[in-house]
Amino acid sequence: MTPTPPRWFKSSYSGNDDADCLEAAISPTPRLTLLVRDSKDRDGARLAFTRAAWSEFLAFTAGR
Repeated sequence: MTPTPPRWFKSSYSGNDDADCLEAAISPTPRLTLLVRDSKDRDGARLAFTRAAWSEFLAFTAGR
């Protein structure tokens, strides 16, 4: 069975000029994971967050 590739979407906080843009996707694996990448380097590194880790990250950044 061929794995389904993630469906990437542009961050709502990204600008229209694509100079500083993040893309995110929900991993199609059984364990829900949020993937994040730089839209200027789509084949480059990706960060993967579990639901709990992403929630912690958002809570931390909201307090800044």
